[in-house]
Amino acid sequence: MDVSVADLHFARDGQTVLQIPALTFPSGTTTAVFGPNGSGKTTLLRLIAGLERPSRGEVRLGDVPVGQDKAARRSIGMAFQTAVFLRGSVRHNLDLALRLREVSAPDRRSRIEEAARECGVAHLLNRPARRLSGGEAQRVNLARALALRAPVTLLDEPLAGIDRSARTQLLADLPRLLATFAATTVLVTHDREEAFRLADRLVVMIAGEVKAVGAKSSVFARPPDRETAELLGYTVLPANGSLVAIPPSSLRPGEGSLTFVLAVERVIDMGNHIHVIGTIDGERVDVRLRIEEASPQAGSSLRVHAASYVRLP
Repeated sequence: MDVSVADLHFARDGQTVLQIPALTFPSGTTTAVFGPNGSGKTTLLRLIAGLERPSRGEVRLGDVPVGQDKAARRSIGMAFQTAVFLRGSVRHNLDLALRLREVSAPDRRSRIEEAARECGVAHLLNRPARRLSGGEAQRVNLARALALRAPVTLLDEPLAGIDRSARTQLLADLPRLLATFAATTVLVTHDREEAFRLADRLVVMIAGEVKAVGAKSSVFARPPDRETAELLGYTVLPANGSLVAIPPSSLRPGEGSLTFVLAVERVIDMGNHIHVIGTIDGERVDVRLRIEEASPQAGSSLRVHAASYVRLP
């Protein structure tokens, strides 16, 4: 099921929070809405879910406007950023979500068992839901949404607030889980690694506006402006009267077609490589050297070149 928005505007206390002329999340894809905190990502998700009403415009699930059809909203499964559980066991909480969608008892049992097994929480089904650790709660939260097998699945910062080990494991598991249980998925994140590892497509949002949308490779290859480039991990530097965006790890020691002078401030030995941190024309820069390369001294200068770059408009 496609999700589309048209002339979408949302304001709170007289201030514009979101303004999107047009945007489509194609059926069968996983799209990451990626941007900094406060960019309007979660507001967009809530508008899609029908939890907020737009000031203007509409959201459609397929051909049906969300605000005009309660059945359309039942096509959505959503995992909120903070897992909220009722009293009772994990099984009870998963079962309740399915009962509210009028799923039959036999189907509820089989869906709960499958989702719990695949999400790695089968051993928690009889545990009180309010006594889970952060990582356990996020997995149960995800299992509850995925068990619905909804045409549209919405995930709000699915890896937020969990420890590093749990995050690493869930980051590895999520693509498989979404392929198994979800059809069209929209997830929001402020983490670049999560966006690129979990999604097929990217929507880059800054200050309530969509800056770029499309396949990951095309969005990364053509940042439209400085803010988007920096959000995607580029280093932006002035060169020959304009700005160039240099991809991660593309600043290297030595001369090239585009050469800069780096004022070295710190040199950090990471064991298998070296980070040289300093400034170029006042911009903070981090250059990675191989361990066998000559290491500069703090206070010295290092000539570096851009192995690749994108010239910004």
